[in-house]
Amino acid sequence: MDVLVMLEELPEQSPVLAQVSSVPSAIASERSTRDVVTLFGVPNAESLALALAAALESKRSSVSGMDPLDATRNVGVWPERGAIGDAAWLDRSTGQVVKREVEIPLAVLLETAGTLLADCGQGIRRLLAGLLVPNWPEGQRREMTFSFAPASAGARLSGESLLASLREADGLTIDGEDN
Repeated sequence: MDVLVMLEELPEQSPVLAQVSSVPSAIASERSTRDVVTLFGVPNAESLALALAAALESKRSSVSGMDPLDATRNVGVWPERGAIGDAAWLDRSTGQVVKREVEIPLAVLLETAGTLLADCGQGIRRLLAGLLVPNWPEGQRREMTFSFAPASAGARLSGESLLASLREADGLTIDGEDN
């Protein structure tokens, strides 16, 4: 799973830990949607894992529900409530926009986040360290891409698959430049 992770530093405390969205791809050859996780405030490994869990679980709810894979999803992640938002897609048979609510309980997010930390915690911590670099170029948005293949996404990872995932996470990029 590929995710763009952005950090928004808010002057005041926000009750929302993160915003998870899928946005349509601008390039037809890419997947139809891209997942974007926006973290608010100063994150830690657990809050980042919780936001990534929301991205994974919201995608899962799309696959298991009635909406197609190209649905646009938008959910907020709250520390006490879990993830709440909606999904929308175009019903190709009627031409109508269909919308449904998405709600992921906190217990599900915590379980998935724990699995993510166990499976690819080193990559998550490296991503977090990259986002929190103190000498980030002024005027540049704090954003990095992250790819992971957690066991919670489907089949259990073999040792080689996990190593490949961690190696890929080691190649994090900032504004298109390798770290």
